[in-house]
Amino acid sequence: MTAGTQALALLAQTGTSHVVREYDHDPATTAFGLEAAEKLDVEPERVFKTLIAELDGHHVVAIVPVTHQVNLKSLAKAASGKHAVMANPNDAMRITGYVVGGISPLGQKKKLITVIDETAQLWDTILVSAGKRGLDVELDPNDLIALTSAIVADIAV
Repeated sequence: MTAGTQALALLAQTGTSHVVREYDHDPATTAFGLEAAEKLDVEPERVFKTLIAELDGHHVVAIVPVTHQVNLKSLAKAASGKHAVMANPNDAMRITGYVVGGISPLGQKKKLITVIDETAQLWDTILVSAGKRGLDVELDPNDLIALTSAIVADIAV
């Protein structure tokens, strides 16, 4: 059994049904989500990455399939803002408490506005980072939406 993370602690605390999926992360790769899909043998469209953006001076979370990028204009609109840019990776780590490549949408240090791409609801379960590289959690997308109070919108491109 792997060491716990804030994400896993939150899932346990809330009694949310989930499956921990662990794999050997290759330190040479930076395509974290695609690596997870391949090593866990799941459709890449079911693996979602957690990105941090700056929106009008504050930070927001964007959750999109690893096969896509976030459309910053759509993210800004969904979060009732005007202008979004990707956050500096060091800021993302400081704000969330997680390392890049292991940022989970769950159990972050500070509750941020969260927007998840609508394609998450096409699946019975999706995978997101559980809080460190090589560790994902599989759960019902509706549970993820509820736990993060996420806005569901078309934000992937």
